[in-house]
Amino acid sequence: MLRNLRFRVASPSQSGQATAEYALVMVAAAVVALALISWASTTDMLPSFFNTVMQKVISVANRA
Repeated sequence: MLRNLRFRVASPSQSGQATAEYALVMVAAAVVALALISWASTTDMLPSFFNTVMQKVISVANRA
């Protein structure tokens, strides 16, 4: 039963392709993160969000 098992080994070209695809995904994620950071720093949304969260945390802590 085990003799019929065959393993496919990726050829070097496929291995390089996977590395290139991984690198492209990482670059795309970095671009999205940079765009999100630049948007958040130019709007007032992020500080107001954190203020709202902190106010809720403080109000829950005061009730306990």
